[in-house]
Amino acid sequence: MDRTILITGCSSGIGYHCAHALAAEGWRVFASARAPDDVERLRAEGLDDALPLDLDNPASIAAAVERVAEATDGRLDAVFHNAAFGQPGAVEDLTRERLRASFETNLFGTVELNNRLLPLMREQGHGRIVFDSSVLGLVALPFRGAYNASKFALEGMADTLRLELAGTGIHVSLIEPGPIRSRFRENALANFRNHIDREKSPFRATYAAVEARLESTGEAPFTLGPEAVEKALRHALESRRPRPRYAVTHATRILGLARRLLTTRALDRLLRRISRGENPPGGKAGA
Repeated sequence: MDRTILITGCSSGIGYHCAHALAAEGWRVFASARAPDDVERLRAEGLDDALPLDLDNPASIAAAVERVAEATDGRLDAVFHNAAFGQPGAVEDLTRERLRASFETNLFGTVELNNRLLPLMREQGHGRIVFDSSVLGLVALPFRGAYNASKFALEGMADTLRLELAGTGIHVSLIEPGPIRSRFRENALANFRNHIDREKSPFRATYAAVEARLESTGEAPFTLGPEAVEKALRHALESRRPRPRYAVTHATRILGLARRLLTTRALDRLLRRISRGENPPGGKAGA
């Protein structure tokens, strides 16, 4: 039988690349996207099982799970929770609504989808659950508070789930990418302009640099293509002993090591330098 996987956030970037790559290898891929036009485009490109899924909408989540279950006779080998978005801005400039929106997509909807899929995996006695986290689930950078917080929370939820599912045949992994080529920065820029009152902010002078970074067409140091995440995903899906965590890009490896070795004050100094675009000892890093 075909190996089956549901992937969220397939309109572009990591999800798009991984959906096509796995389909080419014989996986039956349920590639999901929020916008109907993106779903139709994915189907036209050969992903016949593409389906609409809006993580902010419980009815959409329920409908997607029902559709997958019906198409596979209640069988699903894996899910790759990839969908997320960034809301730049200083913590004191984040409204309750924008913070809630970040968590609705990046955490709450992801967990609800996962909980609806778990009975399928429990019934069959196996499954792979892979969460696409971030280097910003390991360390925090200024002006990324909503995204930092949602990814830190996702890491905690995934760790808890892994402990709770021990011995069930269902494995849980986290992929922690650094900078990856995608439309993430473009979408973050739109959220920044639409939802942050820059003129009234005490950080209005600093925001000029934030906006310039988001507008830049240049790549951050250590940027890799989505195939780097695909490599980690394949191991998480196909290895007999998938890892709990996969660090992707040098940025994640360097900052993960720094978090373990440095004092909090020393790490803060390093992260402030990175946020300003300065070179840390031993090379460059960016996010």
